[in-house]
Amino acid sequence: MSRIEVIPYEESTGRLREIYDHLIKSRGKLADVHTIQSLRPESIVKHIDLYMEIMFSKSELSRAEREMMAVVVSSANQCEYCQLHHAQALNHYWKNDAKVNQLRADFEDVELTPRERTLCSFANLLTVAPEAYKDDKYLNALKINGLSDSAILDASLVVSYFNFVNRMVLSLGLAVNEEEMKGYNY
Repeated sequence: MSRIEVIPYEESTGRLREIYDHLIKSRGKLADVHTIQSLRPESIVKHIDLYMEIMFSKSELSRAEREMMAVVVSSANQCEYCQLHHAQALNHYWKNDAKVNQLRADFEDVELTPRERTLCSFANLLTVAPEAYKDDKYLNALKINGLSDSAILDASLVVSYFNFVNRMVLSLGLAVNEEEMKGYNY
């Protein structure tokens, strides 16, 4: 249950209703992470724009790699809501429930390519100890594994975005809603 007031779809009007209707049409349903922002409707629009840019725009990082990093960040932050949502999205690509669940538990124990492992390590360390990146050796590990500066920027954006969203979700009290987990357009 949310710790702040939320305007449900049925009570929405005006611009908020327009935004809700657009989300339902484009994504298949309305997510709690969007309705939690109902008191600031335009923040929902800006949030979606940022999400779409970071997670769906052209990048050297695959969609699966971005979802994988989202799961690692959300696991490090103990954000079950985002873990489950993005584990489901990742499994759309991996099609391996056991592997996705293991990633949530401990990415170090998952069979990954060297590139995937490096991206997971980057996501985890940047989340739990961002000050470590004062040392070039951590970014160099990404370069050694074939990531260009553009891909490193994209990885940093993914990690930063999910740290932002995890903090919003955790602080405002979003809980996992099993019904919400079904019916998204991937």
